[in-house]
Amino acid sequence: MNTELIVLALVIITALGFDFTNGFHDTGNAMATSIATGALKPKVAVGLAAVLNLVGAFLSTEVALSVATKIVKIYDAKTGHALKGVDPSVLLTIVFAGLIGAILWNVLTWLLGLPSSSSHALFGGLIGATIAGLGVGKVLWSGVLKSVVIPAVVSPIVAAIVAATGTWLVYAITARVTGSARERGFRIGQIGSASLVSLAHGTGDAQKTMGVITLALVAANHATTDEHGAPVVPFWVVAACAIAIALGTYSGGWRVIRTLGKGLVEIESPQGMAAEASAAAIILSSSYGGMALSTTHVATGSILGTGIGKKGAEVRWGVAGRMAAAWIVTLPAAAVVGWLCFQIARLVPGLGGPITIFVLLLAACGWMWLRARKHNVSPDNVNAEWDEELPSVNAAQTTTEAAAPEKATVGAGTKGSAE
Repeated sequence: MNTELIVLALVIITALGFDFTNGFHDTGNAMATSIATGALKPKVAVGLAAVLNLVGAFLSTEVALSVATKIVKIYDAKTGHALKGVDPSVLLTIVFAGLIGAILWNVLTWLLGLPSSSSHALFGGLIGATIAGLGVGKVLWSGVLKSVVIPAVVSPIVAAIVAATGTWLVYAITARVTGSARERGFRIGQIGSASLVSLAHGTGDAQKTMGVITLALVAANHATTDEHGAPVVPFWVVAACAIAIALGTYSGGWRVIRTLGKGLVEIESPQGMAAEASAAAIILSSSYGGMALSTTHVATGSILGTGIGKKGAEVRWGVAGRMAAAWIVTLPAAAVVGWLCFQIARLVPGLGGPITIFVLLLAACGWMWLRARKHNVSPDNVNAEWDEELPSVNAAQTTTEAAAPEKATVGAGTKGSAE
């Protein structure tokens, strides 16, 4: 096997690793409110989300083609092949470095319990690596503006307005309905709407990884094209990405789920139903149109909107501010890491460069995972009361240990489940 094929294999493996992190990082977008209100048990919720992510990934490839053609230019649109005069190994390293930037940002924000955009992390990583390898001119800035920047600003605002309106209507219409039947009805509606978000997440986010793998195949001149010269996403890529995001979702992103479910707004079942229905409608319609919206931005905007739409609801604007700061930083931070990874890979000749940055990725992710184990968030404490004076993970841990100190002491090394 030659060097180029080995690097291609590493890129595909890393892309599927990104898809896995996308799954556990964004599970909360669909299921945080259902878990917070008790409509679904935590493990049941992530299991349902995983199945629907798997199904959703097979529904469309419009977003995948947007990623492959509208963000960076590493292939000739007229021929459907890699750029002439550019070493295929350079193009593969660009895609590889971009993926590493995205994964590291995803894992870092998961560690901090911040719901940031996996999509923007991916786009940022690719942009930074492309600038390092090919120059600023090979970034399709008009595509970045139309497909990334404008939707990032508009989507959470639209989602908040829609969810606020929906929440107000729900409470107004059902004001005279009381008792357990009302609560049960809303919880059923919440499960249905959350399921739609999970389906939408698979439809939108899994395709972004499909697009990256397609870019890698183009760079290595192993891609097939249609009659217009556009890359075609192979079925095996669709299937692999669907499985990877489903497995990541099932592993549970408990830290982010806790922040969305308990930290932003105190959610009741009617609010949860309004939030998830609004998010599903926006994400599914944008995926149909090939627009790569951030599921995180839409879902968070919807949850925030339910707090605005319910009279007397508590909205924690400090938490919302920290989320917004993470959103602003995501794309440039991932771009910097992608740029650095490409520069490191270029310093080491041959196959040594890609292997070096791959090892650095594994080391960094391993360190962050070990840090997370010190203050574990699991299905057992994901719904612990929020303490504004403490970080979300510490608050959850403290609440659990206060309730059962002897259990915490005996099982300190093994408590909780994988996040």
